Amino acid sequence: MNTVPLSLQPVATGDRIAVLDILRGFALLGILLMNMEAFSGPLDLSFTGIDPHWQGLDYAADAVIYVLVQGKFFTLFSLLFGAGFAIMAQRADAARRAFAPFYLRRSAALLLIGLCHALLVWSGDILVVYALISLPLLACREAPTRWLPVMGVLTYLCAAALMLLLGALTGLEAQLQPDGAQVQAAIDSAQQTIDLQRQAYAHGTYGQAVLQRLRDLVTQVGAIIVVGPEVLGMFLIGSWFARSGALATPERFTRLYGRLRWGALPLGLAVMLGSAIWQPYLAPGTFTPASGAAFALASVASLLMCLGYLGWIMRLRAGLHWLAPMGRMALTQYILQSLVCTWVFYGYGLGAFEQMSRAWQVPFALALFAVQVLLSHLWLRLFRFGPLEWVWRAMTYLQWPPLRRAERA
Repeated sequence: MNTVPLSLQPVATGDRIAVLDILRGFALLGILLMNMEAFSGPLDLSFTGIDPHWQGLDYAADAVIYVLVQGKFFTLFSLLFGAGFAIMAQRADAARRAFAPFYLRRSAALLLIGLCHALLVWSGDILVVYALISLPLLACREAPTRWLPVMGVLTYLCAAALMLLLGALTGLEAQLQPDGAQVQAAIDSAQQTIDLQRQAYAHGTYGQAVLQRLRDLVTQVGAIIVVGPEVLGMFLIGSWFARSGALATPERFTRLYGRLRWGALPLGLAVMLGSAIWQPYLAPGTFTPASGAAFALASVASLLMCLGYLGWIMRLRAGLHWLAPMGRMALTQYILQSLVCTWVFYGYGLGAFEQMSRAWQVPFALALFAVQVLLSHLWLRLFRFGPLEWVWRAMTYLQWPPLRRAERA
């Protein structure tokens, strides 16, 4: 790759907003805790609520993860992606350079990395969705700052509206076909997919696992109709946090963060608990008006709790600087989590698929995260970027940025 003008150089360490890296590091912990269920068992049996097949401590662990973690941290990570977009756009404007070509290269590179992750490592990837949704985000670049929170919340709530609509449609379909044949067909299809995942990931070769990941990826991309509005909504909200200065100068927004801590988080927790008590589990292949409403409430609760967590991290950020190196290597560490966990659980690795109890998944995730934090500190003593961050920057800036700290730009 050839060199390019200095104005297109990657952001220097000293120019970073430190709290963004702290937030990314914290979000990676939540993402790992959430994804453990999908690493250790069939993907389509995950993210369905509190699984009734667990008992005792395992059931309690599943309930805690569902209420406090699931859906709250990928939204936080999405918010941070939107904040990063806004910061890059501001810096492009300050440097008087074209932003769209640079950003499109960045999105294309992320899409390529995401596809490699989804097909070669783990089909629960979120990077492909981020790369695709980053395109409508670019179209919102010129939106007035004051309108971004409104646009973000309304876009996010489209996902909840779609869940309500889907629940109503399935309820109407059940009334039109009282024999239940359509419902049973959906259940049978879902079970067939679960059986295929179990066979490929627990007992199959690496090649068979890749073929199953391809099938899963098609389904995941299809689900973008619901996940997409949530992601784009958080992108827009994150853009406001960056543009307004709420992340760079949080001392000017003490009232906002106080409301998030003591208003949004308790309210979100109450809504989440109500949803979990009303409809604790969604069996694969089933969907009713009640479950649609309950999961719509859970989506709203996730938004509120995500913002509440953000408020608390901003309050406690002085004691959380140890998370910053993890956040600076977020892409590398996200994919490392997949590499380690698929090696532990999949049949072409150690073969622990569906062998680890739900309760033991929590300390396993915490131990893995602790090792990742340590590795991040050690790596960044010698290098400027994580390995995948370095590759991503090279593809984005059309040059190889200096990697070792001893190298000069």
